[in-house]
Amino acid sequence: MAAKIVPIAAVLAFLGAWERSLPVIGEIVVVGLLGASVLAAVHHAEVVAHRVGEPFGSLILAVAVTVIEVGLIVTLMVSGGPGAATLARDTVFAAVMITCNGILGLSLLITALREGTAPFNAKGTGAALATVITLATLSLVLPTFTTSVPGPEFSGVQLAFAAVVSLALYVLFVFVQNVRHRDYFLPAPGPTVRPLRPSTAGGPGGVLVAERTEEDQEADTEVHAATPSLRTALTSLALLVTALVAVVGLAKVESKTIEAAVSGAGLPHAVVGVVIALLVLLPETLAAARNAQRRRTQISLNLALGSAMASIGLTIPTIAVASIWLDGPLLLGLGSVHIVLLGLTALVGTLTVIPGRATLLQAGVHLTLCASYLFLAAVP
Repeated sequence: MAAKIVPIAAVLAFLGAWERSLPVIGEIVVVGLLGASVLAAVHHAEVVAHRVGEPFGSLILAVAVTVIEVGLIVTLMVSGGPGAATLARDTVFAAVMITCNGILGLSLLITALREGTAPFNAKGTGAALATVITLATLSLVLPTFTTSVPGPEFSGVQLAFAAVVSLALYVLFVFVQNVRHRDYFLPAPGPTVRPLRPSTAGGPGGVLVAERTEEDQEADTEVHAATPSLRTALTSLALLVTALVAVVGLAKVESKTIEAAVSGAGLPHAVVGVVIALLVLLPETLAAARNAQRRRTQISLNLALGSAMASIGLTIPTIAVASIWLDGPLLLGLGSVHIVLLGLTALVGTLTVIPGRATLLQAGVHLTLCASYLFLAAVP
């Protein structure tokens, strides 16, 4: 019942707090509803995923978060203000680094700590990573080096080309993921090896059997649980969208407080975008962590890389259309530091994907890259 009430209450709080100064108690309530909305979003995403199956389930959550995030970006760009010219670039790059290193690394870490290694399907994960790298390079790196327009931005024709290519490549990936090669994005086959212990069923000298944990029993219960009805799934889908609107909206409400805190700490303005991106990506982070805890690493990676891909593939076409009536420049090109971090992410991600399984070391490398990005955002 709480999962149904929280999204509606959070949206009402967002509408009531929009463009208003809140007292301390109001800030506390907003933060509490923000956290509760994240939990509600993850719950309803899992209900929908159980109904439609994978990889449709992870696709729905990734696209829903991104569509709402894109709406927030365009709204903030239309309102202008400091950083509007680089808002799309900063937000998209933050999403790429957080998902491809933070969420991915966290998922590998959780599984590797429990199982020793984190297995996944290298075919699908490699295809997703290649698509993310291509989209990021075409949209965020090339504008730094093109010469048609001074500065790190595309000309009108170049922006239109990048928008068409980004959308086409994203649609092609969705078709391959969910229709043509759906099996590439499902968990890799093969049972998980469990420690052996003597069976007590046959007396003291009983045979050795695989030890089962509470998590195993919970996973089995989940797999064999009744599929939600269509009505339940549609209700959860509506509440999922409502919860995500609340997450993004309340993050925007808190942005003034975040800006004041960042300014008071003497940090760059770009840190505001990073903090908001972290808040917006909380539902996907939590969903990926829960799937990793249940030894569904592939689903976690689908969420991480799918979110990065959707962030670029849907944002660039949208802002290309919005730029028709937006005033001021649209700076998409990354600086040298961020290009180095993106290149290192591409190289490390490729080496992680090739074997089809990862250890604590690979998880630690990705988390280190995410920490480096966050640190350099604060101390450029």
